[in-house]
Amino acid sequence: MDRRSFLHTLGGSLLTAPLTCPGGDKPSGSSGEKLEAIRQKHKVPALAAARFGVDGLIHQSVTGVRQAGKKEPATDIDLWHLGSMTKAMTAALLATYVQEGRLQWDDTLGKLIPDSCQDAHPGVRDITVLQLLQHRSGLPANLLSWWLLPGAHQRSKILSTAAPPAAPLTPPGTFLYSNVGYAIAGHVAEKLAGGIWEDLFQLRICRPLKMAAGQGPTGDHQPWPHDHKGKPLASNGPLSDNPPSLGPAGRVHASLREYARFAADHLRGATGRPALLQPESYQTLHAPDPVSHYACGWGLTERPWAGGRCLTHTGSNNANFSVVWLAPEKGFGVVAVCNQGGDAAARACDAACSLMIRQG
Repeated sequence: MDRRSFLHTLGGSLLTAPLTCPGGDKPSGSSGEKLEAIRQKHKVPALAAARFGVDGLIHQSVTGVRQAGKKEPATDIDLWHLGSMTKAMTAALLATYVQEGRLQWDDTLGKLIPDSCQDAHPGVRDITVLQLLQHRSGLPANLLSWWLLPGAHQRSKILSTAAPPAAPLTPPGTFLYSNVGYAIAGHVAEKLAGGIWEDLFQLRICRPLKMAAGQGPTGDHQPWPHDHKGKPLASNGPLSDNPPSLGPAGRVHASLREYARFAADHLRGATGRPALLQPESYQTLHAPDPVSHYACGWGLTERPWAGGRCLTHTGSNNANFSVVWLAPEKGFGVVAVCNQGGDAAARACDAACSLMIRQG
């Protein structure tokens, strides 16, 4: 997902349907029937949506097939690619080190990963952790080819590849949605712990939340990735997804029930309830940059149906799409996923979230 598409999600067009509905009104018919109607309207292979509260999943609905042209149905235990919704997980991971006193939000890359800065633009040394997480680092959106650095163990080379010494660097403090920045944030965690981000994510996020999640393609007998026209990709293997080096920015997959464990934790944190992190950590993670309204893996906006403030994010690897909304004032959230990339999938997920909001 790029800067343009993310900023669009904070505009007035997303989830406008609930705003025009009388308070408390619910659409007739079951959620499954309504979801199937949405899927057919937007012509996507499969669509799933869920509503959750502070204690986790409340209900979910799924419709469609795992792969277009085949009969295997999508199910409520299927794994869905979450794309850039991974970013909030990486931000939470770094917060665990802040709580332990091993990291400060204003620590610089020159202090934390000096070896990785050595062959990069001199300006990268002054980039702070918080700037990485708020997309204010000045680092570019992406590498020209992430596949030049395919392995998780190659994240130490990202800085010199993305910001070589002679290339201009956007001044830190300027909002620029950057997958590079989040890959570097994951590398910071790796240097602190002496391990790889994938393992640290399991240890520090999944294990304490009792959440089952993985990285990369979902694999056979799972929702198959489709391009923006609804054509199945050749495989659901490594080449169908982002390369491993991009993991901290957008490579996690999970079932809706399991993802709801993570999202529910942020609902609890946003409302001062006991959660994985300390209250001040959530305050930092959920505090928006005043220019972009982007926090740390979350966009901040307001919606009447939410009673005010919302936290939201979308995710896509161009062959899957996902979106989540949290309404802390109302104590609930919604999430929708689709095994197709592009605008049709985005519209289908928007409508599915709207359905979950209205049905309660």
